[in-house]
Amino acid sequence: MDIANDKTAQKPSLSFWQIWNMNFGFLGIQFGFALQNANASRIFETLGASKDEIPILWLAAPTTGLLVQPIIGYFSDRTWHPRLGRRRPYFLIGAILASIALIWMPNSPVLWVAAGMLWIMDASINISMEPFRALVADMLPSIQRTTGFAVQTFFIGVGAVVASALPYMLTEWLGVGNTAAPGKIPESVKISFYLGAFAFFSAVLWSVLKTKEYPPEEFVQYNGGEENEEQDHGIRQIFIDFAKMPKTMVQLAIVQFFTWFALFCMWLYTTAAVTEHVYGTTDPSSELYNEGANWVGICFAVYNGFSAVLAFLLPKLALKMGRKRVHTVALIVGGGSLLSVYLVADPQLLLLSMLGVGLAWASILTMPYAILAGSLPASKMGIYMGIFNFFIVIPQIIASSTLGFISRTFFNNQGIYVLMLGGVALIVAGLLVSFVDDVDDVIE
Repeated sequence: MDIANDKTAQKPSLSFWQIWNMNFGFLGIQFGFALQNANASRIFETLGASKDEIPILWLAAPTTGLLVQPIIGYFSDRTWHPRLGRRRPYFLIGAILASIALIWMPNSPVLWVAAGMLWIMDASINISMEPFRALVADMLPSIQRTTGFAVQTFFIGVGAVVASALPYMLTEWLGVGNTAAPGKIPESVKISFYLGAFAFFSAVLWSVLKTKEYPPEEFVQYNGGEENEEQDHGIRQIFIDFAKMPKTMVQLAIVQFFTWFALFCMWLYTTAAVTEHVYGTTDPSSELYNEGANWVGICFAVYNGFSAVLAFLLPKLALKMGRKRVHTVALIVGGGSLLSVYLVADPQLLLLSMLGVGLAWASILTMPYAILAGSLPASKMGIYMGIFNFFIVIPQIIASSTLGFISRTFFNNQGIYVLMLGGVALIVAGLLVSFVDDVDDVIE
């Protein structure tokens, strides 16, 4: 087809392996996120943080996402490098910076250094991650977008399984030390972060080398001749576009608020909840606490692994049930699963709860983006994907700012009740999905 003469040229469908290669970098990105999510609270407590200080220390992570993603989206929409294309320069820059931060964080000598490393690490991960979301929308026709985001979900799941379980595997399989003197990070955690740095850079480099983006003239043709013809107001354009968000994006924003508040409850307090409620200890230097913390890594690996298994089933379910209905069911099941942890006395039974969380996680990483992409102008895909991140990080900022107070004031610093609060929020999110307009859903 001569796309130069076709103002409404349809994007060609890509092969499975082309979709695979463009998303492979998410394997590395999730290595970074999973190590951060499963071990940052552990590192903070080891370096002397109290339970009600942990949310404030985590505040850096969502704050950097709030600032970085829309800015990177704005610039990537306007970038074209002859060899690296539109999105791939940002993949590479973020991977280099994140890998350096992963090496430094477990070597932090004091608490404030670890908090700073979390800030740098999260900013770097966000530099890589935001353009990956936009790349799927750039390259794939509408009918393949759910599959594109599902492949990302698969890599997120696989990366998180391995990364979350690394301290446990190093300890149980290779005999690497899992305890250390008070105030010192165990070797199992340090080596896990070093391996994560290598995985992050290598996986992103694969996507950079194996993916070819549409050059500007083809990009315009494949998007109906759409161009950035309106006046560009620089970085202020982010706020202008924020005020002009499509209706579907506004509706999804409310769902995302409750969803990500729930997830932050889980990520911040699962270690505290499991070590105290299931293992019966609150001493971070004890062998029992570190055994429980490692088991939390296994639990996180299970929910991520189950989400990877479900990733390729979700597009088929969406064709039969509709994307909204799939997302509703997944969120409600995930919320009920978090509530069920209160009833668990045997650590092994936590794995059953994690299966429900895995279903929710698979849908969270796939359905909102597939629904959103069909409502966005192609020429602003990067900036709107970045703005959409507001509705992921704002609830995290609120959670980081308030959960310490809530835990201390209402729950006597018992993490299990914060985890249950997250379960309720996830169920509310599921119920709110019914109010979202999915403008280009296809149901067979």
